[in-house]
Amino acid sequence: MRFDLVVIGGGPGGLAAAIEAKKNGVDSILVIERDKELGGILQQCIHNGFGLHEFKEELTGPEYAERFIKELKKMNIEFKLDTMVLDITPEKIVHAINTKDGYMAIEAKAVILAMGCRERTRGAISIPGERPAGIFTAGTAQRFINMEGYMVGKKVVILGSGDIGLIMARRMTLEGAEVKAVVELMPFSGGLARNIAQCLNDYNIPLYLSHTVVDIQGKERLKKVIIAKVDENRRPIPGTEIEYDCDTLLLSVGLIPENDISRNTGIEIDRRTSGPIVNEMMETSIPGIFACGNVVHVHDLVDFVSAEARKAGKAAAKYIKNEAVKGDYIDIKTGFGITYTVPQKYRLENIENALEISMRVNNIYKDMRLQVKDGDRIIVNMKKQHLAPGEMEKIMVPKKLLETVQNKELVVTLVEEKGDK
Repeated sequence: MRFDLVVIGGGPGGLAAAIEAKKNGVDSILVIERDKELGGILQQCIHNGFGLHEFKEELTGPEYAERFIKELKKMNIEFKLDTMVLDITPEKIVHAINTKDGYMAIEAKAVILAMGCRERTRGAISIPGERPAGIFTAGTAQRFINMEGYMVGKKVVILGSGDIGLIMARRMTLEGAEVKAVVELMPFSGGLARNIAQCLNDYNIPLYLSHTVVDIQGKERLKKVIIAKVDENRRPIPGTEIEYDCDTLLLSVGLIPENDISRNTGIEIDRRTSGPIVNEMMETSIPGIFACGNVVHVHDLVDFVSAEARKAGKAAAKYIKNEAVKGDYIDIKTGFGITYTVPQKYRLENIENALEISMRVNNIYKDMRLQVKDGDRIIVNMKKQHLAPGEMEKIMVPKKLLETVQNKELVVTLVEEKGDK
């Protein structure tokens, strides 16, 4: 079995990448999805707020996914559902299996990784206490309620203030549950400001920052959760405990890009993002294997995933047609306040108009300047009144400025805004 392009993952990233590659002249494309339907995690996200950037209107998750699924089918792009990818070789042979075709070895000229991300579990964060029923990741609870039709509990505590946790606080309330509190280990929320306003403040759900769960009690079913304030080293402070009688604990404690296959293939992983190191074409360390969306780094909005996936689809088409230029790499380094950047390196030759750099900050900052520096020379200088880890920042560096770079690296950094307070 041979295809010009194989896309791993039929979620928003995979769909947008496949469609863009087709628009750029790649006819032989296969999308592989392990679930029973296309659309990925969007199918269980029945709340609205999707598509404001992409379609200039507010859609639910399934509506957003449906637009891409319809376009994919209209373009006659082949896809396989209920199919598990076992392995990808550096030579771009994709080993996959399903009940209909059995075992397959698919040869590809290029591969796009769009596997998305998974949730951290209780085991990953080592919460002490007993092991009763009633503890779910927020995404699992979301699937049970929105797709399977099961109510997971009536009295709820949520650990972690990521966007899924915030959205589930509202969802559980609307279904008649009592959400006692949202508890966050960090001194700031990991979710979007709009979700804190719409999902917590609108329903009078308290948010405890710098708190964590210190004990879980219950034999068969969860009976009680005990939380406590933490110090600057994130250690619980004795005497600050609060007890909640509850039957459900939802965990929204972070997402991890799904990169087991990427690691086995030998793709270089950035320990800061837990995703592949990519260049200006969203190409990984193995030529011809591209990555996009939450498999690279966790995005705030699905609209940003689609935009990044289009970039990967267009670049894969360039690679297949031998139009990509090999040049010298310039590294993109992080300075004060910046956790990571994507891409981590670039070649000037493949940039059309500007290089878009996505990044996250490591704390809440006010009145700062976001700078891109070539040695001591500032080439981009943006004023930022508010920056938060829960919100991804983007910066566009025009090609004409990149042409003036003299060092082998650029540094993205924050600098305190000087002037009248």
